[in-house]
Amino acid sequence: MKWLLRILFLLVAVFGLVVGALLLMPGDKLAAILAEQVRAQTGRDLKLSGDVNLSFWPVLGMETGPVTFGNAPWAGPEPMLSAESLAVGVDAAALISGDLRIKRVIADNPVLRLELSDGRGNWELSAPASSAVPATSASGATPQEQQGEVTLDHLKLTNARLVYIENGATKFDFANVDLAASWPDVSAPLDVKAKLAVPGGDVDVDLKIQDLPAYASGVVTPLALTLTAPGGRFSFDGRVNLAGEMDGKLSAKTTNTERMLAAFGQAGVGVPLGLGRAADVAGQMTYTSDGRISLRNMVALLDNNRLTGEADIVISDPPRITARLDGGDLDLANFNDTQAAAGGGTASASAPDEGWSTTPIDASALALANGKIRLKANSIAVPGLTLGPSDLTLNLDRSRAVLAMNPATLFSGHLTGQVVANNRNGLSVGGNLKADGIDIQQALSALGGIERLSGTGSGSFEFLGIGQTEDQIMRSLSGKGGLNVGRGLISGFDLDRLMGRGGGEGGTTVFNSLSASFTIDQGVLRNDDLLMSLDNFRADGTGRVGIGNRDIDYLFTPVALRANSGNGISVPVRIVGPWSNPSIKPDLTKVIEAAAEGKAKELEDEAKQKVFEKVGEELDTTITDSEQIEDAIKNKLEEEVNKGLLKLFGGN
Repeated sequence: MKWLLRILFLLVAVFGLVVGALLLMPGDKLAAILAEQVRAQTGRDLKLSGDVNLSFWPVLGMETGPVTFGNAPWAGPEPMLSAESLAVGVDAAALISGDLRIKRVIADNPVLRLELSDGRGNWELSAPASSAVPATSASGATPQEQQGEVTLDHLKLTNARLVYIENGATKFDFANVDLAASWPDVSAPLDVKAKLAVPGGDVDVDLKIQDLPAYASGVVTPLALTLTAPGGRFSFDGRVNLAGEMDGKLSAKTTNTERMLAAFGQAGVGVPLGLGRAADVAGQMTYTSDGRISLRNMVALLDNNRLTGEADIVISDPPRITARLDGGDLDLANFNDTQAAAGGGTASASAPDEGWSTTPIDASALALANGKIRLKANSIAVPGLTLGPSDLTLNLDRSRAVLAMNPATLFSGHLTGQVVANNRNGLSVGGNLKADGIDIQQALSALGGIERLSGTGSGSFEFLGIGQTEDQIMRSLSGKGGLNVGRGLISGFDLDRLMGRGGGEGGTTVFNSLSASFTIDQGVLRNDDLLMSLDNFRADGTGRVGIGNRDIDYLFTPVALRANSGNGISVPVRIVGPWSNPSIKPDLTKVIEAAAEGKAKELEDEAKQKVFEKVGEELDTTITDSEQIEDAIKNKLEEEVNKGLLKLFGGN
């Protein structure tokens, strides 16, 4: 037994001398030894500054000042990790048994750069080739290396900066991050919690990887992720692999979408009411490593609207979206309502009878994304209009939106064509539309507050308006178009009563057809060829409609076709005043002029007839026009001359 005791004593003495040597060794020497060992195992440079302090039992630990850990040779020149101070500790007893149980990793003000290029991650560590050649035994056999367990009790990064670079492009760069991680057992999940400061508050991240060893080896692994930010919350429950590809259930809820966009660097972007100022979106999500997201079985609650369908998103700046959506009854009637976003107050829009709204139109939402979205809905309410069952396609490209109607149901008829909103260099709106089966009364009432004309019609309309408010756009309108209406009526005056020389107020006028073309310039519509056909009348129209000023000055001239022995008689009607209450009265000046002209002609004809009769009596002939007077006088003179000559020469 004495030899055994001597051996144990010798081992303890040697261990004590080694420990003592380490404790007495200067910090720079100890740092050099550690750096050499790290380089031998990882191929990376480790630089330690300041004193290096060690602890040995029960935790084998190290505390140092500023530290940097080199990047992969193919990555950028910046170190993978740097920190103002670093503390690392491992379980000494577990280390003796071959397991690496990390008790703590604590870093102050660290900068962690993660880079991925061509499937390689700079976090993948391996020993240099020269040190990776396995030793062989005398028999030439390679010993089988025993791989121990690796666990992490506590990781803490304070005031960290996290940078992620993919194929040379920086995907995110977050500063002021506090991060904590725990993986206490190989069979336990990895829990990561992080907090980072953003405009308007903090973002809290809670991540759980169920099987870290499987994930590290490239196997698809269950993942749960929750992100809570100012204004909303995202959650994901599914699977992930080492390349970051994901598949699972996604849920996104926002109570203030504009605030959340501002938190992620999109401040000043206005979200229209009805398109998700408050949103709840859920669906099956798939994310691939090339930055593509697909959503299937999607249900989106956007304010009071509900949409279902599918979408594909390419992550870029801005994102590109391709979607196919179905909606029920969509309410976008308060699309430009800024009251909710401003937190209350009175909107500055003008009342309907005071003119067009002068509230600035926030068109910044046109810059949120590019792409193509197709929407089918039972109805769509927009400011001043309500569409019925419609099939619409929206194309977005750099703050320019083109809405194609394939078709849309509007005013009980069908609308085809497109409407364009362009906010690249100031806001402009335009369109090229064709309508069929439109209820004229609904259309004029909604567009201009005019309710006296009704019928079913078709037509075309091209327009362009420029401005930052509704009022500016209406006053700048230009374009052209045409209208054809079948059988209809005009309320407010009775044409039969009017043409019967009674008052024209009250009652209705029924017409068989109406056609007109028009041009628009600087918000003023002009028409010179209106033609209305009735059973006993024809009506012509000419004048202007002030779209910008919301007024009208129009001369409507009905003609009684069977009056005046079939020669017709007309009584013009002038429509003048604001749209809300125009004056409709007979134009008596035109009537008097027409009547006076007719009486003068009658008196002229009567005087001529008396002259013809008197001359006829004198000349003893019948005269019906002024030319016959000249011929009769000539003939009479010839006759008298002949008589005189006969007497002169002795004739009878």
